[in-house]
Amino acid sequence: MVLSEEAPVGENCMVRNEWICPEYLTSRSDLLTDALVQHVWLTVVSVVIGLVIALPLALLARRYPRLEGAVVGTTTAIYTIPSLALFALLVPVSGLSAGTVVTGLALYSLTILVRYIVEGLHAVPADVVEAAQGMGYGARRLLWTVELPLALPSVMAGLRVAAVSTVALTTVGSIVSYGGLGNLLLEAVNTQFKPQVLTASVLCVLLAFAFDLLIVVSQRLMTPWTRARAV
Repeated sequence: MVLSEEAPVGENCMVRNEWICPEYLTSRSDLLTDALVQHVWLTVVSVVIGLVIALPLALLARRYPRLEGAVVGTTTAIYTIPSLALFALLVPVSGLSAGTVVTGLALYSLTILVRYIVEGLHAVPADVVEAAQGMGYGARRLLWTVELPLALPSVMAGLRVAAVSTVALTTVGSIVSYGGLGNLLLEAVNTQFKPQVLTASVLCVLLAFAFDLLIVVSQRLMTPWTRARAV
């Protein structure tokens, strides 16, 4: 087919199905924005829920050493379930909804978060704990003002891994139509539409990088003593 000389140059890259196509970015900006917002929302909600559940589980494991193996082992076992299978198992309970994706992603994040929080708590120096107890710190005050702050670098490291992996796993949610950028990827792969495949993939990578950078900066702001130690 011979393209007409009067055909807009910007549209030609979509007609020719080229990987790099500025016209796709401009004409589908609303679609890309909606998918990106959904992807961010699913990721943030899932990781936050995972953290809320992981913290008491890690504290339970630290408080009762005999339970540590069971808690860590159970959360680790969840990660061995293929994402497609896990989402399929959740569909009869929560239906084809965002709740299915959020539940699955939150469960996956437990594997990472529980382990990192437990390791962080174990890394708190015993002499620091004893000194705080000697100053009259109760269990709750000790936890929130001494142990968790000192374990924060490990917790934030776990958040980094959990956030980046959740960005990737969110795309699988496209099987229930709640996959953010994964919806665009699935559609584009089925139709072999190259501009959409490349754009959605690049946005996923940039989103993972953005989450990682945000958590690193937050960690540096929340743990100024680590910067002083490095200097």
